[in-house]
Amino acid sequence: MKAGWQKKSLGEVLRLEYGKPLEPADRDPNGLYPAYGANGEKNRTDKFYWDRPSIIVGRKGSAGEITLTEERFWPLDVTYFVDFDQQCYDLRFLYYLLVTLDLPSLAKGVKPGINRNEVYALPVKVPRLPEQQRIVGILDVAFDGIAPAKANAEKNLQNARVLFESHLQSVFTQHGEGWVEKPLGDVCDLLNGFAFKSGDVVPESETQLVRMGNLYGNKLDLDRSPVFYPDRFAVNYQRYILNEGDLIMSLTGTTGKEDYGYAVRIPECKHGLLMNQRIVKFDSIKESFVNWDYLLHYLRSRVFLDVLYPTANGTRQANLSSVTIKTLPIPLCSIREQKRIASSLESLSDETQRLESIYQQKLAALDELKKSLLHQAFSGEL
Repeated sequence: MKAGWQKKSLGEVLRLEYGKPLEPADRDPNGLYPAYGANGEKNRTDKFYWDRPSIIVGRKGSAGEITLTEERFWPLDVTYFVDFDQQCYDLRFLYYLLVTLDLPSLAKGVKPGINRNEVYALPVKVPRLPEQQRIVGILDVAFDGIAPAKANAEKNLQNARVLFESHLQSVFTQHGEGWVEKPLGDVCDLLNGFAFKSGDVVPESETQLVRMGNLYGNKLDLDRSPVFYPDRFAVNYQRYILNEGDLIMSLTGTTGKEDYGYAVRIPECKHGLLMNQRIVKFDSIKESFVNWDYLLHYLRSRVFLDVLYPTANGTRQANLSSVTIKTLPIPLCSIREQKRIASSLESLSDETQRLESIYQQKLAALDELKKSLLHQAFSGEL
């Protein structure tokens, strides 16, 4: 260990004090000071409980999330706030230290929370105050340089997605001569999945159940919490077998969110796939009216989704109806033109994904750089 550094438990360095409830009478949207919850500012109040900068640690909800506040604030009762000896420790040094400790991993329970005694027990290494301040100076300068690079990569990532969505929107709204609009039910049928019993699940087989959780972000992830059924089910429930090229969509999600309505085309798969309930397959597609690839792009477009989502029913859980989906419109041109459009969209999609991959790699590299700098800082290597 570097000279001048000491090994301590975190409880010897700082104290996690409980926040306090903010009563209705205290809430003031035009107030002077922010009130912090588990993961950031929640309300404002004209009163304050803590009159100097500190660090907020989520106690419940977003347990272990770290927020630095450099003003007066009211910490809510779902948080801890950090108190420490200002003669011995630097606020930003402690903030960076806490960020390295991965406190969310300590969260436990049905409604995850962290116990401060477990936090106190964590071993840390700390230098004297002047060395802390030197390290903070280096990290602040480095992170000030990383922040705009990360913001630029995030903006470029968003722009790539917006460009594709904009083109997709124009394709399905700017109709030329010869275009017609038909209900989806005129060009295909819809088959709902089956409610397979959880008691029939087996540890392993060649027959996997495709559930809504396997469809996310218009991608099929069969490795996400895989569930298997006896291989005889592939014979007994042939109607619900999914084959390469089939188009499916998830029908249930969270009210107020767009975490459903994902459309996926089944890829080549070495084992059998069964379709679970609350997934629908676009079946018996009339290929003289609609091209498969064209249909898939349309199902993923905002033009369709903006019509689809308002049809969902439910208070907390949003549920789509296959009967209603069949009544929704699809703009159609000639099959030849549909194939051309689909090919163009596929090329643009591939390029968009290539750019997204580049920007995501840049973001990952910047995050790794931050982690590396923090590791060096708290290993005494800066």
